[in-house]
Amino acid sequence: MLLNQAAWTLIGLILAAWTVAAAWAVLSARARQRKAEASARLARRLARMIDDAPALPMVVRADGRIEGPARLAGWFGFDAMPGYLSELDAGADGTAPQRPTGLDEYQLSQLSDAVRRTQKTAAPFSLTLALAGTGKALAVRGHLADPQISPGGAALVWFFDFTRSEEELRSLRAETAAARADFAGLSGLIEAAPLPMWFRGPDLALRLVNTAYVRAVGGRNGGEVVAAGTELVEPVDGTTPAGVARMALGRGMPIERMVSATIAGQRRAMRVIDLPLGDDGVAGYAVDIEEMEELTRQFRRFRGAQRQMLDIMSAAIAQFDERRNLVFVNQPFLRLFGIPQSFVVDTPPFDRVLDRMRDGGRLPEVRDFPEWRRERQGWFLSREAKDEPWHLSDGTHLRVVAQPMPDGGLLMIFEDRTEQLQLSATRDTLLRTRTATFDNLFESLAVFGPDSKLQLWNRRFAADWGLDEDLLATHPRADIVLTQIAAKLRRPAQIATIAQVIEAATLERRQQTGRLALADGRYLAFAGVPLPDGNGLLTVLDITDSQKAETMLRERNAALVEASAVKTRFIANMSYEFRTPLTSIRGFAEMLSGGLAGDLPEQARDYVDAILVSVERLGEQIETVLDLSQGEAGTLPVAREPVAIFGLLTELVQERADRIDEAGLTVDLRGKASVGAVTGDARRLRRVFAHLLDNAIAATPAGGKILIDCTRLPNRKVQVVVSDNGCGMEPAHLARALEGLAMAPDARGGGSGVGRRTGLGLPLVRQLVEAHGGTIELTSEPGQGTAAHVILP
Repeated sequence: MLLNQAAWTLIGLILAAWTVAAAWAVLSARARQRKAEASARLARRLARMIDDAPALPMVVRADGRIEGPARLAGWFGFDAMPGYLSELDAGADGTAPQRPTGLDEYQLSQLSDAVRRTQKTAAPFSLTLALAGTGKALAVRGHLADPQISPGGAALVWFFDFTRSEEELRSLRAETAAARADFAGLSGLIEAAPLPMWFRGPDLALRLVNTAYVRAVGGRNGGEVVAAGTELVEPVDGTTPAGVARMALGRGMPIERMVSATIAGQRRAMRVIDLPLGDDGVAGYAVDIEEMEELTRQFRRFRGAQRQMLDIMSAAIAQFDERRNLVFVNQPFLRLFGIPQSFVVDTPPFDRVLDRMRDGGRLPEVRDFPEWRRERQGWFLSREAKDEPWHLSDGTHLRVVAQPMPDGGLLMIFEDRTEQLQLSATRDTLLRTRTATFDNLFESLAVFGPDSKLQLWNRRFAADWGLDEDLLATHPRADIVLTQIAAKLRRPAQIATIAQVIEAATLERRQQTGRLALADGRYLAFAGVPLPDGNGLLTVLDITDSQKAETMLRERNAALVEASAVKTRFIANMSYEFRTPLTSIRGFAEMLSGGLAGDLPEQARDYVDAILVSVERLGEQIETVLDLSQGEAGTLPVAREPVAIFGLLTELVQERADRIDEAGLTVDLRGKASVGAVTGDARRLRRVFAHLLDNAIAATPAGGKILIDCTRLPNRKVQVVVSDNGCGMEPAHLARALEGLAMAPDARGGGSGVGRRTGLGLPLVRQLVEAHGGTIELTSEPGQGTAAHVILP
């Protein structure tokens, strides 16, 4: 029983186990079925994904057999996938295709070599294939296949269709090549540009500079300049060039500024432009405008100098700009038209200026002023200068010149020709007067130009030379006129003298004279005078009568000269002859006065003294006559020795002290011994000043005063002035006295002071002073006195 239970239990357990196993088997089968169904669905999804994927796989086994989807076969132009890799260049059946399919021999060889290399070395590969039949471009990526996919060293090759990408790549390559070419050209242009140019990155640091920039900053190359961050311009007001670039980048618009920079050791004016390039950075370039600035400064100086010059011109000038506004006038314009300076400051328009001039009566009187004004406005559009006269109501004549300016403005010049027209009328009158005067002169006149042509002549010229008026009216050359004149000369060859005179007056601009004798016995004097206008004046005068008179006067003068010489010799001989008896008389009188002949009565002694005085005076006169005769003959002997001039004057005054006291005169001797000495003859200088002092004493009445002043002049000469306040002399009488032509004083010593100054004393004084190289000047006025100024070297 127990066994049965155990058996039944075992059987139950076995049945249960079978039931469980059957249930498990059923469940497992169902699970496998579900898994198989899921795998099939997954495989279908994967296959669908592969069909739709841009990349298709191909398995290449070790024996060259290939497996791949039908879509890949379509890429190669086949209806079905070939069996072997080598058949990718032909149809699947081994026959040649009707249309180009698969790969060409070269590309198939590349693919086969790459697959074999991967199968042997497990190294991946990458290729690019172009299918001629379909026009597709395939990118190939290959590697060793997983053993679970295909054992035995198969290669898994993926094909990517990038036909569109290839076209885009071609376009991009073309654009890239064009961009590179453009960039290379632009870079070359920037590099060759004479302007410094640079580029800053987003961080505003220098990235690129050209050769001009490198030269400007004195660098060796662009890389060194960029690495050093060398800036072309210095900071301005604390703002660096990078700061200016940052402002341009922030504003999104270029910034242009004028700065100074040191280029090659010189300060230059530069126009710097910073150009933002969005997020890429900031480009910049600099233009050297130093020459432009210098030209601008020169233009401003020229315009200022021009306006200063216009301001000092006599013509009135007004300048209008392109908007027809008055921008400049000179002072003559303001004076001529009576316009205040404040009116010009407002830069009034052209119409308003004309209205103001009309209101002031400084425009011509016209019937239709608006139309006249419109015509003048057309001057601004004219291509040529306009010139017209304005006749004002007050008699003023203006010449108006309107010059259009290149900038569209107008320059007006107002020349007041009133005086010029008056002078022209006066000139015409003078010309007519001159012609009438020429025709009525006693001289023959002819004017020749620098071209030797006859310009002007008077009637006397044609009459004296017997010339035809019709010939002269043709204004012939000088040689033609002289040919006509030569036949009338006593010696025709002398016509060359007149030709030389005309040439000297017209070409050499110098005066020359001459004389000619005519065949008819007349004598003519001619002269060539250069005229201010470049012409030459030939004057001819008939001197026949004066020539005869001159001949007579020459003969008479020769006779007078000979008589004067005879007189001089006679006076000299007589002076010597008078000395001998005069010396004897003086000797005998001195012996009588000395008592050699016994004592004389008182009356006889007076007679002897009178004889000595007369002998002394006669000796002086003989000495004077002898000196005068020697002076006229040029043989007056003069010693050359130092003479203390002030001491000599002092001695002369002291010798005449008694006479001065008796005459009741006062003598004022001024000077010092420091005046020094002069070189000359002491005896003859004593006679000079003795004569002058004696004349002053004789001419000065009682109570008068005589002044003797001795000074040294700045030119080291000595001046002695002997003056008195006596009666004086008439100028005519004074001149005759110096020449020795006045009458001598009477023997009694009477008469006026005028008489006492005459005789041979003053001429002798003049000759003696001149013999010493000095000068004497006498000044006298009746009733005021006389002064003698003697200057000695």
